[in-house]
Amino acid sequence: MDKMEIKPKYEVLTSSTIVIFGLFLIIVIIFFAVQIQNGIKSGKYIGQGSENRNTINVTGVGEVYSKPDLATMSFSVISSAKTVEEATAGNTGKMNSVIGAVKGQGVEDKDVVTVSYNIVPTYDYIDAYEDEISYRGGKRVLSGYEASQTLMVKIRDLSKIGTIIDAATAAGANESGDLRFTIEDEDSLVAEARAKAIEKAKAKASQLAGELGVSLVKITGFSENNHSNQDYSYASKMMDSAEGAANAVPSIEPGQNKVQVTVNIAYEIY
Repeated sequence: MDKMEIKPKYEVLTSSTIVIFGLFLIIVIIFFAVQIQNGIKSGKYIGQGSENRNTINVTGVGEVYSKPDLATMSFSVISSAKTVEEATAGNTGKMNSVIGAVKGQGVEDKDVVTVSYNIVPTYDYIDAYEDEISYRGGKRVLSGYEASQTLMVKIRDLSKIGTIIDAATAAGANESGDLRFTIEDEDSLVAEARAKAIEKAKAKASQLAGELGVSLVKITGFSENNHSNQDYSYASKMMDSAEGAANAVPSIEPGQNKVQVTVNIAYEIY
């Protein structure tokens, strides 16, 4: 009697596993192929929406005028002497008098700031002659020292500007200037100017859309720029007293400052 050939059980299981694995591998390959193909298709259109988007850009300018409420001005004392000690002592005494005079007009400590202090040597240049005709060149000779100190003062009571200038110069300030008028808190003025600028830009966009026969869809871009400046220069003159002006006090007029905001708005249209 012939014996039947019996295949090992483990060989059958191995064949089934190979088939299942092969089917799984085919499914995975198909899945990734589809994903890659979809990625390539979508990549063709990346950025095309913004490139093909129809837009118009409009600009609006808003301006607000306001009287300044703060003035800044510098006062300097410059002193010269043969030695550093003498120049420093002379300058310190005069500047202390200037500071006292300024504060005596109601300026607070926080509004008085020393912005520079310098001590430098000074020289004389002497020509040298061998005789009355032949020139042998010159030389530089130390002649002394110059001390200088500059004070920056904030003046909140603008009606006292002329009086403060007069008091500071009488106390020893031999240089003054750089008078500027500003608005200490401009935030509310900037907001007002911005609102005006946006309103003008929107009106311009609506007008353009009507003239072009298109419709505004949405805002796609916005930017703004703001600055302020003194629109009217202050006037300065000397006021004479009835007795003949023993001391002349300058009259300072602050005028008005302009706060300006410019906005740029981009609209999508169809």
